[in-house]
Amino acid sequence: MVDKPTMTTTAGAPIPDNQNSLTAGERGPVLLQDYQLIEKLAHQNRERIPERVVHAKGWGAYGTLKITGDISKYTKAKVLQPGAETPLLIRFSTVAGELGAADAERDVRGFAIKFYTPEGNWDLVGNNTPVFFVRDPLKFPDFIHTQKRHPRTNLRSATAMWDFWSLSPESLHQVTILFSDRGIPVAPMFMNGYGSHTYSFWNDAGERYWVKFHFKTQQGHKFYTNEEAEQVIGKSRESYQEALFHAIERGEYPKWTVQVQIMPELDAEKTPYNPFDLTKVWPHADYPPITIGEIELNRNPDNYFAEIEQAAFSPSNIVPGIGFSPDKMLQARIFSYADAHRYRLGTHYESIPVNQPRCPVHHYHRDGQMNVYGGIRTGNPDAFYEPNSFNGPVENPVAKEPPLRISGDADRYNHRIGNDDYSQPRALFLLFDDGQRERLFKNIAAAMKGVPGFIIERQLGHFKLVHPEYEAGVRRALKEMHGYEATATSAAAE
Repeated sequence: MVDKPTMTTTAGAPIPDNQNSLTAGERGPVLLQDYQLIEKLAHQNRERIPERVVHAKGWGAYGTLKITGDISKYTKAKVLQPGAETPLLIRFSTVAGELGAADAERDVRGFAIKFYTPEGNWDLVGNNTPVFFVRDPLKFPDFIHTQKRHPRTNLRSATAMWDFWSLSPESLHQVTILFSDRGIPVAPMFMNGYGSHTYSFWNDAGERYWVKFHFKTQQGHKFYTNEEAEQVIGKSRESYQEALFHAIERGEYPKWTVQVQIMPELDAEKTPYNPFDLTKVWPHADYPPITIGEIELNRNPDNYFAEIEQAAFSPSNIVPGIGFSPDKMLQARIFSYADAHRYRLGTHYESIPVNQPRCPVHHYHRDGQMNVYGGIRTGNPDAFYEPNSFNGPVENPVAKEPPLRISGDADRYNHRIGNDDYSQPRALFLLFDDGQRERLFKNIAAAMKGVPGFIIERQLGHFKLVHPEYEAGVRRALKEMHGYEATATSAAAE
């Protein structure tokens, strides 16, 4: 017979009866002194924490990064040196969907990686697309509002979505990707990942290079059509979790090829596009991807809540040899992601095991919510401030990165002036074959159902500037699917 452990309260006292409440008489009522019942109910009331405002629904696993290439001349980061092997955690997610959303909905997918390096945690918080809908962080909350529920109807609003996009031409590149075949990957294993932002490398010589990260799936790209996704959702809202979890349990470990694009620092002043614009890609012909290694996922978490729901990723987590760039969206995310974790998980969220670095940690942060390490991390209770005379931790100039080149006057610059928002979507559109274009047209038309004509016409005007066939194809699909015809009222509404 198995010797089972004794059940206890959270304070460690043995529980004599976990089947019956303490009552006055057989029929009740329940006594307030039943501390076991009170504790059980109180904990149940607190089992849920605030869900993420974006990227709420997610799936994840542990694995390893193996570096096989040599980019040591660009970066001193130990995690990227030839032969380095680093444990990691990846959390995939949908962007707009809530915790109860279906996995197979059309949406951008998050692709967040936490590398547990010997120099601290490095978080690369990207998506399955190389670009995004907006380039200025001041518009990010507005964009997300359009993806969430209408305050009166409590329903998702296609009108809000297309109204915002049609007034924000910088969204065209991402919109084209979202409504292409790549808008509904079959499962996390069958999509690429991208750092999306422009980051930087720096070396011991004090040289800086701009860099973009790519993670190319080795499983091949597999995507659902709208009709196929509807069938999947009708059977299971958890199709991604099922696919990823069971594949790893079977020993079918997904892999991605790791690549970087590297741009010399001064080249940023010469490109015809802003290389720090999150709505743009760097042409591969100008900056060819360099293969540097491989990622493999090979272990499922033991507890989803503790290891995936509480996993906290932030672009502010970098290590020596890796830095930021003037990318405006990245600059805002450096603040907002860590701030979201402090709100959602607590001040000391990096003390949660899944977020803890695998290297020594020494700092002077103290007290506050969720302080579970007893004070400050200095090794000496007398060294609770800095500088001090009691051998507390000190700064290390070796970690100092070279100066970041900046120029210009402080102002609110109109980001829509001088930016070409049509050429790169056009280049992507021209890569699509006839079948891919037809599905793009139909996917967009389906998503425009119920949208006022003047908003549709405004968006069609942008598609026409990308390519006349883009506009004509969507217009045709709108007529076939919804009987839509442009009227004098809709065309003149602007």
